[in-house]
Amino acid sequence: MAQKFYVVWAGRQTGVFTDWPTTHRQVDGFAGARYKSFPTRGEAERAFASGAPKAAFVRRTPAKTSAQAAVPIDPTAFDLQIYCDGACDPNPGRSGSGLAVYHQGKLAQLWFGLHNPTGTNNTAELNALHRALLMAEAALVNGSTVQILCDSTYAINCISKWAAGWEKKGWRKTGGEIKNLAIIQAAHAVFSRIQSKVHLTHVKAHVGTQGNELADRMAMYAVETGNVELSEYGGDIDVAAILRMRAG
Repeated sequence: MAQKFYVVWAGRQTGVFTDWPTTHRQVDGFAGARYKSFPTRGEAERAFASGAPKAAFVRRTPAKTSAQAAVPIDPTAFDLQIYCDGACDPNPGRSGSGLAVYHQGKLAQLWFGLHNPTGTNNTAELNALHRALLMAEAALVNGSTVQILCDSTYAINCISKWAAGWEKKGWRKTGGEIKNLAIIQAAHAVFSRIQSKVHLTHVKAHVGTQGNELADRMAMYAVETGNVELSEYGGDIDVAAILRMRAG
């Protein structure tokens, strides 16, 4: 796994950093942040000294959610990036999940399935996140760095925040039942094993982020085809044609 170096020209702290989590802390929520990754320290130090180029990532407005801050997406920051999404039509009704997988910033695989004729949008989102976590766990064993990107604050909160408290209380919560308990338990079990290594990120839906849009189309494709198993989308991936498919 190649070492990357990150230059921050505008952020809470500026300079050259050697890992994305540290870099992210400098730019997350910082309006006007400017940063970029480089393959060598020498290039990074020369770039920092020269000032920010036009190609640097510019963060103009911080985006917050109830789950966590929506972070800038750097396609070079992780070996593997997994976008996951769910869809349901109507809601409740026919549901399905989709994944878009990127290796070294390049689209590698699309997955669709987990159809449920009596599902909900929330169950579809949780199923998608669960499968993304399983993919991440397998990749982490091989030493890869992994980011999961999900547009559901509900799914992220369930798995990364609320589930730990529910588990301590014997999987109970004040005020009523825990909906979608079985899938939450399964996904939280995986998350608990890898949470110190995986980066779980909220991404805004339907704002043109390619990975999120592709995962969305795969989720709707699962709804329409009724595919129960999580299956790889076969053949050559024509991104433009897939984006013309029905959106969720």
